[in-house]
Amino acid sequence: MLYYLLTLINERFAPPGFDIFHFITFRAAAAAITALFISWVVGPRIIRLLKRRQIGEAAKLEAPTSHLAKAGTPTMGGLIVLASALVPVLLWGELRDTYVWLIVVATALLGFVGFLDDYLKVVKKLPKGLIGEYKIVGQVLVGVLVGGVMYFAPEFAAHKSATMVPFWKNEMLDFGFLYIPMIVFVITATSNAVNLTDGLDGLAIGTISIAFIAIAVICYVTGRVDTAHYLNIPYLEGSGELAVFSAAIVGAGLGFLWYNAYPAQVFMGDTGSLALGGALGAVMVMLKKELLLPVLGGIFFTETVSVLVQKAWFKYTKRKYGQGRRVFKMAPIHHHFELLGWPEPKIVLRFYIIAIILAILSLASFKVR
Repeated sequence: MLYYLLTLINERFAPPGFDIFHFITFRAAAAAITALFISWVVGPRIIRLLKRRQIGEAAKLEAPTSHLAKAGTPTMGGLIVLASALVPVLLWGELRDTYVWLIVVATALLGFVGFLDDYLKVVKKLPKGLIGEYKIVGQVLVGVLVGGVMYFAPEFAAHKSATMVPFWKNEMLDFGFLYIPMIVFVITATSNAVNLTDGLDGLAIGTISIAFIAIAVICYVTGRVDTAHYLNIPYLEGSGELAVFSAAIVGAGLGFLWYNAYPAQVFMGDTGSLALGGALGAVMVMLKKELLLPVLGGIFFTETVSVLVQKAWFKYTKRKYGQGRRVFKMAPIHHHFELLGWPEPKIVLRFYIIAIILAILSLASFKVR
């Protein structure tokens, strides 16, 4: 909306320097700064509200005993992230662009699903919150929405059900009629993967912010004819606007990290983790880069695999030997390192380092093919 106002002023009065508002790079930077500012303004107010309403995290029995001290810390802080990220997109984004409204709607809907889960757990005191099947239904419906628009809308007709194969030149994989189910799987998987990663102070929000820095770059080069041609990747008209959304996520993430860094003043809860994870998957499928997710989202991928391996091995050994055995001391894998004696801040910092390396590798994949 602010973008349209400034554009109108430029068209009517042509003041010097106002052409800058047409550039995606400037609007992305403005969105990041706006998101950071909003998080610093609304963050303390939301935290005080959560404390006043006694909306605090319950003690997690599935976490190491050191986490018992975190019981009572305000949760549902994902409201800070969502407000900080979505408002700047509405201010600085091109709202006539299908990519923009699709990612905003998908993120908001998944945030609502996460909010319901947190509300039922923390306010209504239901131990498991939103029933797992209902949560999956919400994620699947968002995936169907995104997949349906991308498959049937004329804006996406050029590549429709195809996606780029990373590390291979001129290779596109066409999913055909399986494209919508594939998108449903990606969005559901990434949404749950970030949710699993959200177990240490600052871990999920920091790693997702690092991933979105790389995604902002990918959005920009994919949405420009010249850079897309130079990198030999599919040019997707209008996708550059997703750089504004990605930059807003980075700004909101850094702002939330201010309160979520160890020792955390607030947790984002499912309100934030389901929304951010789903946004990660949705953006990548819109960019036709979803096959790059195991690299760019390697932290989330590893966290999810550690849980699957732990459960599968436990069930197998229990069936074979009568007693279940574990591969890790505890899953997700960040708890394994905690039980090895690593301090929480050290685990988080090392995961950040790995996330940065994976982001660089993901960007390098566009030339190393």
